[in-house]
Amino acid sequence: MERGLNLFQIDAGKEWRGGQRQSLFLAKELQKKSYPFKFYVQPGSPLHTKALEVDLPVIPLKMRSETDALAILRLAGYMKRHRCRLVHCHDAHSVAVGSAAASLAKVPLRVISRNVDFPIKKNFLSQLKYTKNIDVIIAVSQRIKKVLVDGGIDPALIKVIPDGIDYSPFDEAAASDYLRRELNFERDDFLVGIVAHLADHKGHKYLIRATEILKAKAPQIRVIIVGEGPLRMELDKLVKQTHVEDIVFFLGFREDVPQILASLDLFVLSSYLEGMGSSILDAMASRLPVVATRTGGIPEVVVNGETGLLVPPKSPTALAKAILRIYGDKELGRRLGQKGYEVVHQKFSAEAMAAKVILEYERIAQQKNIKLTT
Repeated sequence: MERGLNLFQIDAGKEWRGGQRQSLFLAKELQKKSYPFKFYVQPGSPLHTKALEVDLPVIPLKMRSETDALAILRLAGYMKRHRCRLVHCHDAHSVAVGSAAASLAKVPLRVISRNVDFPIKKNFLSQLKYTKNIDVIIAVSQRIKKVLVDGGIDPALIKVIPDGIDYSPFDEAAASDYLRRELNFERDDFLVGIVAHLADHKGHKYLIRATEILKAKAPQIRVIIVGEGPLRMELDKLVKQTHVEDIVFFLGFREDVPQILASLDLFVLSSYLEGMGSSILDAMASRLPVVATRTGGIPEVVVNGETGLLVPPKSPTALAKAILRIYGDKELGRRLGQKGYEVVHQKFSAEAMAAKVILEYERIAQQKNIKLTT
């Protein structure tokens, strides 16, 4: 007899970001454990493509806005047809569409994930969105839980489950001159990289300002920026204004992140708002020392002086100082990278994340005396 949940997963993300990667990891783990489920995503999105590549039961559904009536009606119809018992919405956009559809279809169990630490608006509609008929909110860090509670959400509704990663791509991508060959770097160039969406809260402008300091003090440092986003033109302009065009390299969106990380000497995350910073987990899995900002859920991953160095957000001077410290002390960098590698393997696996989520499904089902297995 097949074991199952009649579970709907919904992710309305149009780009490939940390939240989409977590929903893909969860779907893959559900499939491994033979849980029947339906995975609704934006058609043609990177998540759609990646789900197809690994043969997940993915269904494209255009979700144009949070009030897309057609998407809501279609999704409600699918829920009724497949006798959905539990729906899990993975991003803010899908929360509105998925919750409305679940109400129409009378789905008894509802789960939402929250992976950003932006404040919840204290108006009636926002409160309704995050509380009405919601059984559990999965926050990826204690910081996000605090933001939710500060926004008026009952802490009893919130369960903290950190992000997880699949280690295998990083174990397979052994340290190499992969990026040095591509960009024609010298052997003694020191490569500092960031992998993040080019959005304001990721703080790229502070990193570029820090690069101005680095160029004067350590001309062998090169800064690699991986990611796309709305600030690309603005950041290009800032690079020219600060005269660091020769040491800052924009690579855009890349599928070969494990190989890129394996080529770096140091990873940096310059955010001033951050739910958790799952790209840090990738860096730690690649044995890279990390310099990151003391904000959001980052300190729950990076322990200052043990798995990386933490600096205040929005401070180019502090960022540059920490980078220079590791540049000048290779043994410190090696020690931080090794400890980070050990910690990420102990605490942040995709399997552990998925197991905790499934336990929450089973817990709320038991509370309502709802049978999930077939």
